[in-house]
Amino acid sequence: MNHKFLINALSKDIFKAYFLASDNELNRLNAKWLIANESPGFPCRVSLVDAQIGERVLVCHFEHLRSDNAYSASGPIFVREKAVTAELEVNQIPSVLHDRLLSLRVYSVVDKMIDASVIEGKDLRSAIQKQLNNSAVEYMHIHNAAPGCYSCSVYRG
Repeated sequence: MNHKFLINALSKDIFKAYFLASDNELNRLNAKWLIANESPGFPCRVSLVDAQIGERVLVCHFEHLRSDNAYSASGPIFVREKAVTAELEVNQIPSVLHDRLLSLRVYSVVDKMIDASVIEGKDLRSAIQKQLNNSAVEYMHIHNAAPGCYSCSVYRG
């Protein structure tokens, strides 16, 4: 069965305070500005594209799964200074995911992880489709597998 799904980027609005903060305030928030020195290498969680060499990116801590159970999770992410929030079409997979080793983490309605796999980005579509065959799947998180950093979420379309 071919299921519809939607990949969601983070909204740039979430990071408004970081963009307005001084270096000292950023330091208190465990965040800082970096200059991308390779591409790919600094995947933006707002635009879902890699920063270009020389581009300014924010690295900050982000809680991507707020839950009252053991699966609550957070970690570092990158946000491009000039990012625009990506608005993807149904079943669209952003190119930032195509050539990476990914971790697909699958959650139930009560935020319990019910499955997980490590896949090549080129296999993401079929992995999502396979997971959506399970009616217990509420949503999925995609992480960059090697560093383990959160990338984006997937919901039924």
